[in-house]
Amino acid sequence: MDFRFDEYEESYRQELRRFATKVLAPHYQADDKAARLRPALAKEMAGMGLTGLRIPERHGGEEASALVAGLAAEEVGRADFNATYLIINTALISDVLVRNATEAQQARWLPPIAAGEVIPSLCVTEPEHGTDAAKLELRAEPDGDGWRLTGEKTSITLGMNAHTGLVLARTGQGGARGVSAFYVDLDDRYVTRSAFDDLGSRSIGRASLHFDGLPVSRDQLIGDEGGGFVSVMQGFDYSRAIIGLACLGAAQASLEEALQWARDREAFGQPIGKFQGVSFPLAAHATYLRGARHVCYEALWRKDHGLDHSTEAAMAKFWAPKLSTEVIHQCLLTFGHLGYSAESPLGQRLRDVIGLEIGDGTAQVSKLVVARNLLGRTYAP
Repeated sequence: MDFRFDEYEESYRQELRRFATKVLAPHYQADDKAARLRPALAKEMAGMGLTGLRIPERHGGEEASALVAGLAAEEVGRADFNATYLIINTALISDVLVRNATEAQQARWLPPIAAGEVIPSLCVTEPEHGTDAAKLELRAEPDGDGWRLTGEKTSITLGMNAHTGLVLARTGQGGARGVSAFYVDLDDRYVTRSAFDDLGSRSIGRASLHFDGLPVSRDQLIGDEGGGFVSVMQGFDYSRAIIGLACLGAAQASLEEALQWARDREAFGQPIGKFQGVSFPLAAHATYLRGARHVCYEALWRKDHGLDHSTEAAMAKFWAPKLSTEVIHQCLLTFGHLGYSAESPLGQRLRDVIGLEIGDGTAQVSKLVVARNLLGRTYAP
């Protein structure tokens, strides 16, 4: 068993850290205050291959392993947590397209994503259907040789900024088998957007999208009619581990800042790290972070080796965001009144990471997946 990154992975990790520290970190807090996605961000990240990680080389991508995609999310998460949404979205959507779209569709859709020219979004959640996504109601109504999409998607990550959307819509009767997947242009007069005013991650433009009879052709259908739900859900297993690593990156950066503060800050004539009440919580959280990190990377390693990874991915999804929230909170308290100031990035990291305790699968559903895999469906909820 080898816990080290290989030579390429370690070199890429160091290169990404330099890039993220120099190019991304200086904008993290300013973008939050402005509540906007910088126009240059996608191109900057594309220059490092970050928007094409899971795209084949023949389509302009990096054709990177799932593990490398997680490594990238962790390093970027240390510097600008919200920039990781471009990694998460492009990796998940690209993976779905590579597995299910035709070669002609891939050649048309993937190169602009890899180049940072197109920001894609995943359009699954609806006002009445989040976790129970198989019950979605947005309709794809037959129209000639194609369809028209009518209905609403909500809580769409990058919804105000995305150029395209991978949309799940109902083409058949109730249930998962009546759901199809379409890749559509969102810059269309039949699509209107409404922004959310959020607690955190304000720069990513979470939004509701209203489809008022958007025309889609048959060559925008991904895979088979009625096969959309399964094709998209399969991608969530490994993307949940990438999400976990993005959160852990933000938590690790916070921990390192708190450890340095415990060395520098003095009280009663000695560094505050000398007090067990300060140092022991930091030591405990460093231990938990390491454990969660291993779970995330195990899920991605299993994905790369063609092994089932649903249990590990579910563990990563409910544990890593929750743990990261707790770690950042403790680090903020370690700094005292300075940590509570808006000048510190700790408060923003805390607000931002909380969002991924909700998005892309709740803790309850993740625990349900783990319980069923451990006990068997007969003995689990």
